[in-house]
Amino acid sequence: MSSIKSKPAACDRLWRNARLATLDPALPGLGLVENGVIAAADGRILYAGSEAGLPFPLDQAAEVVDCGGRWITPGLIDCHTHLVHAGDRANEFEMRLAGAGYEEIARAGGGIVSSVRSLREASEDALVHQSLPRLDALIAEGVTTIEIKSGYGLDLENEAKTLRAARRLADERDIAVRTTFLGAHALPPEYRDDRTGYVAKIVNDMLPAISAEGLADAVDGFCEGIAFSTDEMRQVFDAARAHGLPVKLHADQLSNLHGAALAAEYGALSADHLEYTDEAGAEAMAKSGTVAVILPGAFYFIRETKKPPIDLFRRAGVAMAIATDNNPGTAPLTSLLLTMNMAATLFGMTVDECIAGVTREAARALGLLGQVGTLEPGKWADFAIWDIERPAELVYRMGFNPLHARIRNGH
Repeated sequence: MSSIKSKPAACDRLWRNARLATLDPALPGLGLVENGVIAAADGRILYAGSEAGLPFPLDQAAEVVDCGGRWITPGLIDCHTHLVHAGDRANEFEMRLAGAGYEEIARAGGGIVSSVRSLREASEDALVHQSLPRLDALIAEGVTTIEIKSGYGLDLENEAKTLRAARRLADERDIAVRTTFLGAHALPPEYRDDRTGYVAKIVNDMLPAISAEGLADAVDGFCEGIAFSTDEMRQVFDAARAHGLPVKLHADQLSNLHGAALAAEYGALSADHLEYTDEAGAEAMAKSGTVAVILPGAFYFIRETKKPPIDLFRRAGVAMAIATDNNPGTAPLTSLLLTMNMAATLFGMTVDECIAGVTREAARALGLLGQVGTLEPGKWADFAIWDIERPAELVYRMGFNPLHARIRNGH
């Protein structure tokens, strides 16, 4: 792209000769604008729309960037990851290829508990070092905001270590990081026979300390037969509410424990996975505004056969986001572009749903829609410039990255 210097005036930088997918909810579909411009000042969008509607002359921009007819979308948002973890679980991948199931692996001492052992042995510095390549892969595809969960420490020391490492990633790279406390991910080995004691520890010790240190932006849990019951999750959610933290939930992934309805009852930001969610759960989510986060990478990797009820969510009016679920055991995936293709190919989501799912609806799932996720005045100037002829290419291609430039806070 060429850059032309001009005198400072109305904005710091202006991008012109672009085609915009604004995701503005006031416009149909992806909110497409031909011959578009984006003007930014102090890191925020002043104007995004047609050049004909620009409220000041081009020569009043400090810098004008010619985009050469390229497409611009909001910066991509990965709204569900377990990016900070230690080691891998390639051995379990081999077990799964030999026919072992998710629950069989977990009950044999694998699964989440094996990642707990690895994380507890790793230092905070080591966690940052191991996580950066995963983060860099996402950044290289235009990701500007990411959510990172804990959940592999399962005690206060190691959960806090995970969340501190996640916060540090925002210092190491130019990216917005939202952290989520997932202490209710699995029973740690030392509490294998004391479920009540571990839930009490989360509620009375871990969550208050993590909240006091400001390490978490939200609280999550795994509501499943191999994890925590709805009654146990209620205790965790009540504690989160007492500390002023919003909640999210891994719900209905392997069975229908009515986790989606539970998440909706608490006004959760999102319920995630949702393969077994029923009509009542979908309707409850629609009423509460809880976003359905679709995770096709995990579905693919564990060779699940029960698809999330996409048509049901559409009919009910549930907002749908898409995320990688990056984690060492069931979704070692570091490509939101491939994730979109999976959502379309495996679940029949449309191009518009996929692109909205990694921008506007992903922002909604993090409680950040007022700040990012669309190209609208007042929001952070986070966007991606693409070498494509039409937005469908972002969903259509596999193993191909058409990112031309990634803009974060206007730079």
